[in-house]
Amino acid sequence: MSDRYAKVKLQVEEMKSLGEDAGKEGADAEEQVPEGSPTASVSPDTPSVTMAAGDASRAHLTCKQRVKSRCRLGKDVKNSCGKHACDVSLHGSVVTARVGQNLNRLGHERTLHVRGTGKILQGKLETNGNYVNTHPPKNNQETRREDGFKLARNQRPVTVDMSKAKTSLEALKLSIKQLKWKEFPLGRRAPCDIYWHGVSFHDNEKILSGQVNKFPGMIEMLRKINLSRAVRTMQELFPEEYDFYPRSWILPEECQQFSTQIRMVKENDATLNPTFIVKPDSGSQGDGIYLIRDPSDLKLMAGSPAKQAVVQEYIQKPLLIDKLKFDIRLYVLLKSLEPLEIYIAKEGLTRFCTEPYQEPSQKNLSHVFMHLTNYSLNVHSGNFVHSDSQSTGSKRTLSSVLYRLAAKGVDIKKVWSDIIALVIKTAIAMVPELRVHYQADIPPGKPGPTCFQILGFDILLMKNLKPVLLEVNSNPSMRIEHEQEVATGVFEYVPSPVDEEVKVSVIRDTLRLMDPGRRKPSISQLRAGGPEPGEEIPMEAETQERSPEEGGALPSLCLKQVYPKYTKQFNYLRLVERIAALFIRFLGVKGNMRLGPTAFRTFIRTCKLSNSNFSMASVDILYIDITRRWSGTMADSKEAGMGLQAFVEAFFHLAGRRFKSLPLRQQVASLLELCEAQLQTGAEERRSVSCSRAMPRPPKTQTLGAGNPRLGSPAPLRRASSQEYRLHQRLLPRTLRANVEN
Repeated sequence: MSDRYAKVKLQVEEMKSLGEDAGKEGADAEEQVPEGSPTASVSPDTPSVTMAAGDASRAHLTCKQRVKSRCRLGKDVKNSCGKHACDVSLHGSVVTARVGQNLNRLGHERTLHVRGTGKILQGKLETNGNYVNTHPPKNNQETRREDGFKLARNQRPVTVDMSKAKTSLEALKLSIKQLKWKEFPLGRRAPCDIYWHGVSFHDNEKILSGQVNKFPGMIEMLRKINLSRAVRTMQELFPEEYDFYPRSWILPEECQQFSTQIRMVKENDATLNPTFIVKPDSGSQGDGIYLIRDPSDLKLMAGSPAKQAVVQEYIQKPLLIDKLKFDIRLYVLLKSLEPLEIYIAKEGLTRFCTEPYQEPSQKNLSHVFMHLTNYSLNVHSGNFVHSDSQSTGSKRTLSSVLYRLAAKGVDIKKVWSDIIALVIKTAIAMVPELRVHYQADIPPGKPGPTCFQILGFDILLMKNLKPVLLEVNSNPSMRIEHEQEVATGVFEYVPSPVDEEVKVSVIRDTLRLMDPGRRKPSISQLRAGGPEPGEEIPMEAETQERSPEEGGALPSLCLKQVYPKYTKQFNYLRLVERIAALFIRFLGVKGNMRLGPTAFRTFIRTCKLSNSNFSMASVDILYIDITRRWSGTMADSKEAGMGLQAFVEAFFHLAGRRFKSLPLRQQVASLLELCEAQLQTGAEERRSVSCSRAMPRPPKTQTLGAGNPRLGSPAPLRRASSQEYRLHQRLLPRTLRANVEN
């Protein structure tokens, strides 16, 4: 009996020594794990396990990662103790240990300590032959929660490069913290999933993958002049649909036209005395804006090149709250261009003037705190109120204003429906120019990132509750703090609860929508329904959108998809986008944004737009005339050729020549159908030609080279025939051969 006891003791000691050796190997393996590797999760890769059994001797069995340790004893121990082997493995939360009959006699209560997690799992042993199973007492809900935690920990966190974020840095940090993503404030050598730029797409020129929060060309597109031109083009085609943008003139090129039209209006009705607002082309934060009542009041510097600007009709009867004029800052996410996806934030900001409003007169035209709603101007007023409440102060939430209007009996659903329509129509007007810039910076086939962007729409409600578009900001302020004077001449930044409530939600939910791990619907799955044209867009109840890894911790998305959701109602407006597709098709050289004369002639010839009444010489004259006129208006352009806006004008001219009896919209639609049909026919003809060339040739008649594939060409055939002739001559009798030769 003592011998048996000694052999069992020897077995335990050898198991301990083997466990310690394996533990050293496991420690070495842990040291080699790269930084940031998940080592604290309960998974099949758990680094080490320790089992304790009542008052018995503790046996430490350390398992190397991804390896099952199998211990075999020597022959003498094996013969005396029987078949005793140890096989320890960890599968999730169940530990199976094959240790033989001696360990089965140990106590029933067992504890499992998982190193690296700080967790101790307790349970009872269930004996089944030579196996001992430890089951932790968990209910199904706890198991599902732990499985979700394992899944989230096993997934690689989304990485965000914040090195170019600038003023939106604080809001971005809070958003990433809520999402539990990984931030890189100083950038990263390895590629990131998302790059957050503060100004433009070109803040970082070395991005070859991932997603960037700026579109190329967005700053240029949303300058006052370019936006006015784009909307004006849509007003020519759809005057009723685009009546939400005030009538505009571009300075200095249309200064004479502006003066003439205003003089004629006053001559026809002496009681009319309209007011106009002048906005610098590249101005921001209210800089350089002023009001006039006569064209002679324009501040044009004599003897120096005039600065480009836009002059617009001033809305003299805005909606007032507390006798103050206000505007709405609405945040819009342009998620992609192809397919076009637009989201609108359900919450926005309202910015109030700081002086009671009066209709403009010659006395109060210079009162900027009465007429201009820009926050950057009114914040310097002594009447500006910083409030922690969302419904008071000089900056409030949009929902608080809408609730207040609803209490007065205003149809808020109709107002919100009109605002959504305004946003979609404006985006449709912007997209053609953006597509040209996009293909120039990221041509098809070239490695590059995908893009998205948050835009700031400034909207004014008229007294009759009709929304009017003031401007669109490519870089809306995302600051969540404001300056406060703590002493005379001493300012410091303090948190702004209203800004934080709105802006952090917009950035956070934009990141959620752009999450690379988020399952993206195909184009066919995107909803293309919606109300019929002319119907009111319904206000829908909020839907809860939570991903599994979020575990219900985040609220529902504050961004609502409006396109392609309402495609049926607005898709007919995308005529200019189809013209832009033709323009891009004939650009030819990748990265080019101008159409040369040869490319324009190719477009005319391919679409068969020339005839006896419109020769190619007339085509050249049209190209030169339009290009020269537009090159004079684009003073900052360095490229020669025809841009998109000039091409659109040429296309309208061609449509008017071809379909004279139709209205302009039908003329353009008819010419588009004609061009697209010609291009489709040409593509089918090229496809049929390529297919005919690829088809096998019909079999040839039996010839001398028919049996030899190398004798298919004429030269081998001639050589073969001459060799056969010489062989035939040798076989003839000499006398017969001489007669033949003679």
